[in-house]
Amino acid sequence: MKQIYIIGMGPGKYEQMTVEAIRKIEESDVVIGYTVYTDLIKEIWPDKECLSTPMTKEYERCVIAFEEAMKGKTVAFVCSGDAGVYGLTGLMLGISPKYKEVGVSTVAGVTAALSGAAIIGAPLIHDFAIISLSDLLTPWEKIEKRLECAAIGDFCICLYNPGSKKRVDYLQKACEILLKHKDKNTPCAIAKNIGREGEEYSIYSLLELKDVKVGMFETVFIGNSMTKVIEGKLVTPRGYTNE
Repeated sequence: MKQIYIIGMGPGKYEQMTVEAIRKIEESDVVIGYTVYTDLIKEIWPDKECLSTPMTKEYERCVIAFEEAMKGKTVAFVCSGDAGVYGLTGLMLGISPKYKEVGVSTVAGVTAALSGAAIIGAPLIHDFAIISLSDLLTPWEKIEKRLECAAIGDFCICLYNPGSKKRVDYLQKACEILLKHKDKNTPCAIAKNIGREGEEYSIYSLLELKDVKVGMFETVFIGNSMTKVIEGKLVTPRGYTNE
């Protein structure tokens, strides 16, 4: 059976990949992914054959993976974090019926909500929502609605893709929506360069967060009504009766 493994790399460091992810990459004949991720692979496995496409060429990348598998190669198709969380697992499975001879298996990875939470404390102990602020594939009106619903429900919120060169004010707009339903002093944090050189985090109130400039390498965490700062860490209790 021809085989593709869709692999979540986590932040990208060897130590932060799962044992299964490492084994499947080592077993594979070729690794395919976004250029940034295959560069990370080459640092760890310099002799591994790697094929890549730039950003916005996701469909082409998926097709290349199936075409390489049809040649009889075992393929590792890598994504950052978890391939099933804002990754390409869905697209790969959507294409797979065209290549019935190729088996597709997913290897879970550590998404930024989890690796980032580990840096800043314990913000996601209670119910939480992950929302991407990128409107490349999702209308901004729908993102606004999701933000508002999460705020009304008093969820802890993790924001992916909070800003870019073209979306310099999206975090500000998101905070303005959240401030309609959340206290201005709600503890928040930004984790930057998770698992990579320059890893750091900063803590803000929700009101302060509104004026912070962010890019593609930051993940934003917004607490619920019970979240507090303890010894410089963001902590959400397990329940609403906990002190």
